[in-house]
Amino acid sequence: MKKLFKVLYLAPALFIASCDNGFEEMNVNPNASTEVVPGFLFTRAQLVTVSNNFTGAAYLTIGGSMQHFATYKEVPGAGDKYFNFGYSQGSWQLYGGDPVSQGAVIDITQVIEAVSENPADVNKLSASRIWKAYLFHRLTDLYGDIPYFDAGKALSSQNFTPKYDTQQAIYADLLKELEESINAFDAAQPTFGTSDLIYGGDIAKWKKFAYSLMLRLGMRLTEVDAASAQTWVKKAIAGGVITSDSDIATIAYVDGSITASRNFIAAGLMSTDYVSPGGDNVEGGKLAKTLVDHLKTTKDPRLNVISVVWTKASATAPYVADTATALQKGMPNAAFNSLPADFDSYSEPNPNTILKYNAPLLVFTPAEVHLLLAEAGLRGWYTATTPAAEYESAVISGMKQWAAFGAGGVISDAKIAAYLKANPFKAAGTLADKMEQIGTQKWVTLFLEDEYEIWSNWRRTGYPKLTPTNYPGNLTGGKIPTRFVIPDSEEQYNKVNFYEARDRQGGVNTLSSLVWWDK
Repeated sequence: MKKLFKVLYLAPALFIASCDNGFEEMNVNPNASTEVVPGFLFTRAQLVTVSNNFTGAAYLTIGGSMQHFATYKEVPGAGDKYFNFGYSQGSWQLYGGDPVSQGAVIDITQVIEAVSENPADVNKLSASRIWKAYLFHRLTDLYGDIPYFDAGKALSSQNFTPKYDTQQAIYADLLKELEESINAFDAAQPTFGTSDLIYGGDIAKWKKFAYSLMLRLGMRLTEVDAASAQTWVKKAIAGGVITSDSDIATIAYVDGSITASRNFIAAGLMSTDYVSPGGDNVEGGKLAKTLVDHLKTTKDPRLNVISVVWTKASATAPYVADTATALQKGMPNAAFNSLPADFDSYSEPNPNTILKYNAPLLVFTPAEVHLLLAEAGLRGWYTATTPAAEYESAVISGMKQWAAFGAGGVISDAKIAAYLKANPFKAAGTLADKMEQIGTQKWVTLFLEDEYEIWSNWRRTGYPKLTPTNYPGNLTGGKIPTRFVIPDSEEQYNKVNFYEARDRQGGVNTLSSLVWWDK
């Protein structure tokens, strides 16, 4: 028995030894690259940054919280009923996870490391640093203190437990990175070219994008460091920001069998709720009463671009997407916990604009910039034009940008003029009146394209004024969520750093926690 056991024990070892010769070569994927391909990873970082966790974060959590959408169901009621924090954790996957749809932090870190070696790659490095700033400003605005300086370095330095940095330190570095990157551009050197999905390597436009982001981040500091806010806002404006449609930061998508090439907003909304007209929706979603009522009250022509009600001429007739203003009706937030009898009568996203797979993504627009300039004017930081003029430019640009979604998004000059006449800038109002008008306009203008920025602006300014829901058993005590919840995995794998950051931010990790600039 001892001899038999010895043979059985040694047999696997002998087998392994006999197979070891060439084993490593056999287990190398011949189709996989062993080197960083900066252009490919830059493209992927752009796509993943904007699309990661859209359904859970931008649609169900923020879209519901900001009362753009409502649902009668409880599980997807993260923003509608403040009933689910799990969706918010998914945005943490920007640090890594599924190699197809996550890990933009790792991607952009690898790109920066690769293009830092050759001085001739300075334009690629600058664009990558700017995009990294865009990526991390979203992450820190969602979660507060996060891994930043040590993030994305598991491959290069085997740092699997990065420290958490304060949001104050992160913001300071983001603004520094933007300024340095802008100044480093060199028109004589190559760019990412077609690997850059937004600007195709156009340096002048990248500078405007960076200055516009600087303007956004500078304005974010108004409640915590007004002096720094003023400095960066003025610097951004002087540098030159996005004020022309030709400079819109856009990612184009195409319809077809390759699902990854479709607009992720349309794909996300279609797969979770609006896949077919009539009857129940998967997540029980509709457009919210707050949004629809506001658009109807102000006679905003964007209502007919955004919203439809599915109607039928008869029981056997097909459903028709009806954009008639009188029919539009938003569903109240947190009003139901079972399918309402009149569910079909509530408004849904327009299939001829929002739900088109080939709809573009407007990453940064003149409309947002004009609203930021209007606020800068109110604060005395910008005097080239008036807040009223900037507000009007924002409205015009914000309405005209829907034409990029096709014929269904075209709004005539007459309708725009009528809206401005009915809703002029409150030049004689109080500062609060003007700030509310600007904030509310941003809430409409950035609808769906950048729910993240709408939420951040609401947390900073309190506008638009929203009435919270108080659904039984909600997780916030009837308060609109103010921060995303960091995943439990951080407590397990990066415990010391996670606890330090949690204690620094009030000792809790909940939907009611606050980020640094939210006062």
